[in-house]
Amino acid sequence: MTEETKDVLDPFEIRVLAVLAEKEALTPDNYPMSLNAITNGCNQLSSRDPVMQLSEDTVQDTLQRLIERRLVNGITQAGARVTKYEHRMRIKWTLEQDKVAVLTVLMLRGLQTAGEIRTRTGRLHEFKSVGEAESALQFLIDKYPPLVAKLERAPGTKESRYGQLLGGEISAARDDSAFGAAAGQAAPAGSRIGQLEAEVAALRDEVADLKAQFEAFRQQFQ
Repeated sequence: MTEETKDVLDPFEIRVLAVLAEKEALTPDNYPMSLNAITNGCNQLSSRDPVMQLSEDTVQDTLQRLIERRLVNGITQAGARVTKYEHRMRIKWTLEQDKVAVLTVLMLRGLQTAGEIRTRTGRLHEFKSVGEAESALQFLIDKYPPLVAKLERAPGTKESRYGQLLGGEISAARDDSAFGAAAGQAAPAGSRIGQLEAEVAALRDEVADLKAQFEAFRQQFQ
């Protein structure tokens, strides 16, 4: 394995790491997370692109690789029955919460415009404007090595999209196929309809996370 490729994360590693970062902000009372909770987060149907179906064994193996890369810590507390896990993205890449939020959403949901990122990071970090989100994106672009890339605008679109580079360079084919799939499903992000769709999606995500929190609370009494 070369120096260039050894730091590239596979899709499972990206998903597990992003779930840890997301749930740290959304469900702090249940963080650090158990293997079961991480697996459920990885397989969540909302706020995920693509949707995955990972087994606990796969997630366990993935966590071990992330621990070896010093991106995750495993914590075994005295008297605890299970090991809990926490991410180390802030330490590894020297990131404040606004940058962690942007990177997390890109890891969970693929290529997005700055406007979409601003809407979808609302519960991880509240950006007051698209410009603030763009500033955080630029910080991640300017890091060495860069963690995010800004793509050229696709034909017929008004806004550029951004993607994370933890899984390697973003190929033109990957970009075009993702745009093609989205083009038939959603209105342009800059339009009023696109904005409403993003707000509805954010509300659905919030309901899904509230359900997950309630289920975790209910299980404490079983």
